[in-house]
Parts: sequence; structure tokens; C-alpha cells
Amino acid sequence: MSTVIDDIGELVTNEPGMGEGPLGIVRDAALVLEAGRVAWVGAAGRAPAADERYDAAGRAVLPGFVDSHAHLVFAGERAEEFAARMSGRPYTAGGIRRTVADTRRATDAQLRAGLRRLVAEMARQGTTTVECKSGYGLTVADEERSVRLAAEVTDEVTFLGAHVVPPEYAGDPDGYVRLVASQMLAACAPHARWIDVFCEDGAFDADQTRTVLEAGIRAGLIPRLHANQLGHGPGVALAVEYGAASADHCTFLTDADVAALAGSQTVATLLPGVEFATRQPYPDARRLIDAGVTVALATDCNPGSCYTSSMPFCIALAVREMRMTPAEAVWSATAGGARALRRDDVGRLGVGARADAVVLDAPSHLHLAYRPGVPLVMAVWKDGERLEL
Repeated sequence: MSTVIDDIGELVTNEPGMGEGPLGIVRDAALVLEAGRVAWVGAAGRAPAADERYDAAGRAVLPGFVDSHAHLVFAGERAEEFAARMSGRPYTAGGIRRTVADTRRATDAQLRAGLRRLVAEMARQGTTTVECKSGYGLTVADEERSVRLAAEVTDEVTFLGAHVVPPEYAGDPDGYVRLVASQMLAACAPHARWIDVFCEDGAFDADQTRTVLEAGIRAGLIPRLHANQLGHGPGVALAVEYGAASADHCTFLTDADVAALAGSQTVATLLPGVEFATRQPYPDARRLIDAGVTVALATDCNPGSCYTSSMPFCIALAVREMRMTPAEAVWSATAGGARALRRDDVGRLGVGARADAVVLDAPSHLHLAYRPGVPLVMAVWKDGERLEL
């Protein structure tokens, strides 16, 4: 089936040559989706014939959001931990171990149900591409099932066995690193595309991070890295050194970190929902963008430090708290996320792109920040098929 979305008031293409500004905005536009791809873009009312027509009635249409950082395979929740933080307790990575215990006890069916619920929740808010990490199993068997289940819902699966050191290895963290880089990696690599490490005080140091990244690269996985979330550290420098697709969090950066990112192909993926939920300082997106760093936005959806699945919420936070313009935030949540996943088929609506489109019940992309918390996503197409919301 081919579909024409007609009478679009504002079409965000993320193709600057097609329209106004960096978002490539085309006004009074139409869009034809066919065989899972964008087949035509042009003036409203001039589109070629299609099997069905959707009347956007002057509303805005955007590429589907690309959420390039999420932890969706888990059991349990940590609402009491969130409440304690709101009362003044600082955030540390220690709560991850509670989710590890809950996840290990869960059945495959329970984990699958939770995973699919969250992916559907994301789709209702306009997310059509999602990356999903392991990291709440931390045994060979539990990490293998985490990446295997994640691969049922996305091609963007990340092996994060090096999330924290589990309790049974508390006295031998290097022994756990050896396990991650050997048997665990061998079991998980067939289901994954990416290798990730939480490089942070309380998690893994520079040498341990190198060991895991190098093993993952030898296994054919592409590096990405949790970097500089809780304080200054070596994470960003390591991400650039190893050619990581993305350095994620980037909350505490030196001038050297910013310069390294600006001189590399590594994307800085910012996760403003984390700062909202932990009361840490927000990353300085303005500093990064002005330095020439490519910035992506993602949710970091997880049960501890950020239990939101809403990219529109993260866009609004980025504009309000991180000094991004609405256009920059929308680009970072679409094309920026695509770059963080090294994809050129998503995050844009030019001819040949994947047919992932979102209709807002609003005349402009500006409303994503202008009307925070309002459910503006009216219709979503993924691979050319309209989703039931």
C-alpha cells in the first residue's frame, strides 16, 4: 500500500537542500510513502496517486524520533529511590544492583512483556527507532537473554555487560571484567551490534573500559560509551580514541573533552531526563553545539535514573534547561539520534529514507517545546505502516 500524507502545514525533512533552514522545512507540503520508503516529497495537492490519502489538515509532520540510548530489558521499578532523591539523597549507580536482582528473578515472558510495553509506549510518543541495551543481568545467561529479547524489537542492540560489577564479584572486579570480555561477550555478540561500558567512578575505570571495548571490537561490535555522567573522568577521551559512535551523558566536560569531540566523528548524546530525575546539573548543549560537536538527544529510559520514554519531554527539557533552540532539539532527537546510530535511512524525510513519519496535532515543530507535557503526537507511520496508537 502507498500512502500520501497531504495538506501538511510544515514538513520537517532534515534535508537542508529541500527547504528552509537546517531542518529543511517545506511548507504546504505532501509526502508519499511506498514500499517502506519515502517515495516523493513536494507541494500539497501535487503528489502522485497513492492507494490511500491522509489529510494532515495543515498540521506539522516530522521524521520519527530516533531514541539512541535506552535500557528496556528489566524487571521491577525504583519509585522509592526517585522519591528519596527528590528529598535530597544524591544519585549514585548503586541502585542498578536492585534492578539486577529483580531482572534475574524474572521469566523471559515477563521481561518480553515489559520490553514490548515500553516500545509501544515510545511509539505512541513518536519514537520509531530505538536502541536497547542489556546490563541488568550481569551473568552470562542473563545478559544473553537480555540481548536476545532486545533483538526481537530492534536492530540496535547494545551489549552492556559492563554496567556495574555485580555483588558476587564485589571483591574481584577485574575477574568480572575478564568474564565480560570472554564468555559473556561470546554469548551476547551474535545478538548485538554495539558494545558499551559504564566508564565512571563506582563502575569501570579506564583500563577496565579498554579491556571490554577492545574485546568487543575484536568480536565485530561497534563501540559507544557511557561517559562523564557523575563527574570528570576519562570516558569522553576514550570514546574519541576508540572511534565510538557516541559518548553518552557528557554532563561534566573539560575544554579538552569538548575539543576532542569537536574534532571527531563521535556524537555527544545528551540525556536531559536523567538530570530531571537525579537533580544533577544539566549538560551544556550550547557549549557543545557552538564548538561544532554533533549532539543527539535520547531518553535513557530505565527504571532508576530516568523512567521516561518520551522524546517530546526530552526536547522540551533540552530547550528549557540546556539552551538549545527548538530546531536544534528537534534535529538532535531525529537526525542527531540517527548519527549516533550511524544510520542514514532514519531521522529524515527525504526521498529514499525509511517511511517513518509523525503527525503532530500542532502547526509547527515549535509546539514540542512550547506545549510541554501535552500529547501532541496524532499519527505515526513506521516502515510505511500506520501504527495503532
